[in-house]
Amino acid sequence: MKKRGVNHLSEIIDDAVARDIAYFSMEIGVDPRIPTYSGGLGVLAGDTVKSFADLKVPVVAVTLLFRKGHFYQKIDDSGMQHESPVEWSVDDFMQLINKKVTVKIEGREVQIQAWVHYIQGVTGFKVPILFLDTNIPDNNDSDKGITDYLYGGDERYRLMQEIVLGIGGVRMLKALGLDSIKKYHMNEGHSALLTLELLGTETSVDTVREKCVFTTHTPVPAGHDKFEEGLVRSLLGEIWPAHLKDEICEQGKLNMTLLALRFSKYINGVAKKHGEVSRTMFPKYHIDSITNGVHSNTWSSKHFRDLYDLEVPGWRTDPFALRKVAGMDKFMIWDTHLKNKKKLIDVVNKETNSGMDYDIFTIGFARRFTEYKRPDLLFYDIGRLLNINDNIGAIQIIFSGKAHPKDGQGKETIKKIISIKNQLKGRMKIAYLENYDMDIARLLVSGVDIWLNTPLRPREASGTSGMKAAHNGVPHLSVLDGWWIEGHIEDITGWSIGPRPKPDENETFADSSKDVEDLYHKLESRILPLYYKDRDNWTRKMRSAIAINASFFNTHRMVQQYVTNAYFE
Repeated sequence: MKKRGVNHLSEIIDDAVARDIAYFSMEIGVDPRIPTYSGGLGVLAGDTVKSFADLKVPVVAVTLLFRKGHFYQKIDDSGMQHESPVEWSVDDFMQLINKKVTVKIEGREVQIQAWVHYIQGVTGFKVPILFLDTNIPDNNDSDKGITDYLYGGDERYRLMQEIVLGIGGVRMLKALGLDSIKKYHMNEGHSALLTLELLGTETSVDTVREKCVFTTHTPVPAGHDKFEEGLVRSLLGEIWPAHLKDEICEQGKLNMTLLALRFSKYINGVAKKHGEVSRTMFPKYHIDSITNGVHSNTWSSKHFRDLYDLEVPGWRTDPFALRKVAGMDKFMIWDTHLKNKKKLIDVVNKETNSGMDYDIFTIGFARRFTEYKRPDLLFYDIGRLLNINDNIGAIQIIFSGKAHPKDGQGKETIKKIISIKNQLKGRMKIAYLENYDMDIARLLVSGVDIWLNTPLRPREASGTSGMKAAHNGVPHLSVLDGWWIEGHIEDITGWSIGPRPKPDENETFADSSKDVEDLYHKLESRILPLYYKDRDNWTRKMRSAIAINASFFNTHRMVQQYVTNAYFE
């Protein structure tokens, strides 16, 4: 039976709390069954909303409804990635709001409707997420599809989506009577056009700046959305602020990051190093940093949640309490880990027929497959890796991750991993789990023995998968970039790969040979001997990962910093 539409948020939000903050994000991932996310940015946004709800922060979130998702991934025997639309039923998870707004795109009136899904915190407080949707009968067929695919289509398609998100999102909030918004938080530059909508109703740029907060997530220049000025003028029409062209355009293109920077009072990167790199990229602006986190209750496995409930009461509302794990019997942690590892290995063997073993040291690597993340770095010298496997301690490796449909190099790297997996069959067990999503991520970060991360520094703005692993007692083995510069204590919370970055080093460090040598050296001389021959000290590292890293790198701490530094400063 179809759910009836709602006429006002008050019909499902009964706390009668005014919403002071509007949190805009191109993607928000709160449930693997709702495929409105592609990876880290969307899952981080979802974790943030969950912490808003737990901490009773008066927020309404705004995003787009992707009826066909990002894509569903299948990998054939040769390692070729194939993409297909994601099939899901919207009204199983959210309710349609009986309100519509319009935006002009190329002079056409495009109608937008909104669906609402709410996140209920541990105390019962609810945060609504508005999913904007253009699949409305009155729109033409092309406009109906604007909100079909996440990160799909061409530059024109992306800009239309960002018009719907930024401009349409502000109009929808006003149509719903949410007139008390004091801060508009742009989670990355995709929603920056909301500043132009605000400019149309405010008296000055400075007035808009007082209301806007901007979080930038990438130190990679290509990661900042840019659109040809002619295209922008054509799609936006009269809302285009020609008098601000020199401030928000470069080389004839609207730079969405520059637009967000120009109109925001508070700006931050997502790790201390990323804040430093961002200040180098945009020296005209004061850019702070708030290091990312993950939602502790979401990413701690059921077995660890049960353990924490028993040993650290109150951790769900105050994850900093996890520091008390430092005094816990470490073999309780080991026994809990083994439950997770067995669950993971059973799933991997069922899905991939890899014949993996509960007792073998298991490395996990899962994230978006793209060149700078170097997913194949572990196989830089296969002979050396096999020698470690044969003479120091057996290794098995589990991979997962999608390449963007237009990322040919990323797809080739998947093919390379599959080829190596086949080549080493019988000598080393390697598995690749298809269609990486939140469910697979939960299995991996809780079930592997170590979490591997190998980006070219300083191109990892933050990274959050290692934080998720830490919540399950899984140590980190990573290049010193992003959050790991802050979370790393050698031989305590995990291990570094390669040299420590210099304070002023903001250019890409691309000497893989040094990183590989350090990676292999630590596997053979420290990590594997510890795992196989000194279980007491290995479990001590697991305990430290929870007590030191999980207790700090969580979205409760992160949201509290946003509230103090950005929202109610």
